Amino acid sequence: MDIEFHALPTETVAQIRDLGRDDYDLPVERHVSGGDGYPCRHCLEETPLGQDYLVLAHKPFETTNPYAETGPIFLCAEPCARAEPSDKTPAILRAPEYLVRGYSADERIVYGTGKVVPTDQIAAYARALFERKDIAFVDIRSAANNCYQCRIRRAS
Repeated sequence: MDIEFHALPTETVAQIRDLGRDDYDLPVERHVSGGDGYPCRHCLEETPLGQDYLVLAHKPFETTNPYAETGPIFLCAEPCARAEPSDKTPAILRAPEYLVRGYSADERIVYGTGKVVPTDQIAAYARALFERKDIAFVDIRSAANNCYQCRIRRAS
């Protein structure tokens, strides 16, 4: 099974930057990067030292339902190139482990799929989840803070 890691869509990120509001309709926070620790969910790279980044609440779902989680994310404050979908684990996934969970086509958690997975095993676990027909996509979140990282889809 071929998979791809996907960054947030450019249209979504542009809207956040343009409006300056998060998914709670609060103003996004703007800070200066002190180095590592501010991974942008659009370019899937660290915000460079000394560059501004945004902190905001984000719900990476089209629908609102009880399973549509909202959590904190970072974005480069200035426009950056969206990471191309890739079968390679993004460099921003540097923690030892992440929460990996499968979702249905109607954006609901598929029970029994959520698992804390060592980073080097995320792709293999996602491939195993995609063997199930009820899994439409897989999200990766911080195991410690529940921050959304990126989405995995079947390769097209």
